[in-house]
Amino acid sequence: MADFPGNLQYTAEHEWLDASTPAVIGITSTAAEALGDIVYLELPEVGAAVTAGSVIGEVESTKSVSELYSPVTGTVAEVNQAAIDDPSLVNAEPFAGGWLIKVDVTETGPVLTAEEYSALVGG
Repeated sequence: MADFPGNLQYTAEHEWLDASTPAVIGITSTAAEALGDIVYLELPEVGAAVTAGSVIGEVESTKSVSELYSPVTGTVAEVNQAAIDDPSLVNAEPFAGGWLIKVDVTETGPVLTAEEYSALVGG
């Protein structure tokens, strides 16, 4: 059974976000495991506007390419350069060092609790 941090919110597209300001956003361990070894990240630039539910980048692995969707509307405040330099961080620490971006949030899109997300993915 997968363990999803209860302090985070989740999307049906397998992104997570926290309640900090700016909000930290990443992909879940479920997504990282399904993708396999992540080799490249395409993320929005600092200052870019993002809209909840819209594609904001891509995660490329040895198996496939998957689109990233923003769980929030707002402005990108920071990009995780360490994860861009070493995308395997997303596999190793999807809920910690493998975060992707930080966003100054103006609106949050549809999100799930850890329990709801776990039920969605069969955890």
